[in-house]
Amino acid sequence: MTSSGILENLWRASGLPSEALAFAELSGTDPVFPSSFRVGAAAQSTVAAAALAACEIGHQRGAGRQHVTVNMAHAAVECTGWFSLDGRVPNQWEAFSGLYCCADGHVRLHTNFAHHRDGALALLGLDPATAQRHDAEQALLGWRAIDFENTAAQHKLVATALRRFDEWDATPQGLALAGQPLFTISRIEGYEEASKEARPLVLPALGDDAPPLSGVRVLELTRILAGPVGGRALAAYGADVMLVNSPKLPNIEAIADTSRGKLSALADLQTAQGRADLDRLIDGAHVFVQGYRPGGLSALGYGPEEVARRRPGIVYVSLSAYGTQGPWAGRRGFDSLVQTAMGFNHAEGEANGDGVPRPMPMQILDEATGYLIAFGAAAALWRQQREGGSWHVQVSLAQTGHWLRSLGRLPNGLAVARPDVAPYVETTASGFGTLRAVRHSAQLSRTPARWTRPSVPPGSSAPLWP
Repeated sequence: MTSSGILENLWRASGLPSEALAFAELSGTDPVFPSSFRVGAAAQSTVAAAALAACEIGHQRGAGRQHVTVNMAHAAVECTGWFSLDGRVPNQWEAFSGLYCCADGHVRLHTNFAHHRDGALALLGLDPATAQRHDAEQALLGWRAIDFENTAAQHKLVATALRRFDEWDATPQGLALAGQPLFTISRIEGYEEASKEARPLVLPALGDDAPPLSGVRVLELTRILAGPVGGRALAAYGADVMLVNSPKLPNIEAIADTSRGKLSALADLQTAQGRADLDRLIDGAHVFVQGYRPGGLSALGYGPEEVARRRPGIVYVSLSAYGTQGPWAGRRGFDSLVQTAMGFNHAEGEANGDGVPRPMPMQILDEATGYLIAFGAAAALWRQQREGGSWHVQVSLAQTGHWLRSLGRLPNGLAVARPDVAPYVETTASGFGTLRAVRHSAQLSRTPARWTRPSVPPGSSAPLWP
């Protein structure tokens, strides 16, 4: 299937008007990065879907449709998340992150956050203050991979055993995932009073010279890659995106890249002031995006039904690691771990001919899911403008992985070299230093996609809509 065909399938699943597809122009073919999977097509089609859906909102508001052009190589480079700060390219992984041999296979640790690292080391009987990677390597040789995976999950840590595709397919979670669509867009029906009041949150008319999401306010409560990428895309198309972080939780350095175009405030939801600040922001929002562990925000009173009750007509987007069904539905996860658990690392090693497990060349599950967040949010907002109602969009890294696998394999995909990022990079000032990062890959014919606000650290903005 061509990238245009993939985009058409995404578009039809969203319920958006088919006439708009004629305005998408996709160039390039896989492979563009060394992988046996169609990572270029996945990047290109999800970026194009997000941009085209945003433009359809603009058309709904009175502007003419825009042509959206996406080059595959540019989209794939953008999905590497490459950036530098003051000339330094940050290290993507903490020293203990990675794949380890176990007694009967392999397990992958994700230790970019100190509490995950320290917890994993403590589980191995090691002192986080003095342990070295070789100590962890030796300790894991005494564990069966599945046993460590399960024990880590019981301790609310993040680690997964390496599986083949057939092994994943046979697990209860693999079986549950196989029956789920790539994404869902559904009405929020939890509160009758909200449903009755959820008339269209009418957006003002738009001229041809205005970005398609001008005046759309997006409240983003996310931290790690997929959610921030989705918010950044919406900002590129003109939305006012307010990133809200907890002052108690750490962030990764990629926040300098993913915060381009956003306002950035702090709110501690364990305090009355933090809740009041978030409530005030919800009262003015059109879209609410959250990527915290399943049930985390619901426990604080900010699940989809509660937010829709407060702000009838809102579009609420939920991101999870493993989907909404199955025994892993509540499990924490990151792209690298999902790749390992689902069979991608094993498959790439087999395709390379040496059998050595290897990751895909970018965190494509995170990145593609991020653009699906932007796509789903725009598609649900389009429905809200037509029909009223409050809407819930649900995506997950594992559902994106299942979809990527369905796109087919590339027999000689690992033979190509990684492309140079330099032609796609722009330099801007930021609140983190001089930022060099990849320009957005979707080209809009009338209103170029761009970030009008510089990337700034959490807490740089007041929790107030402009």
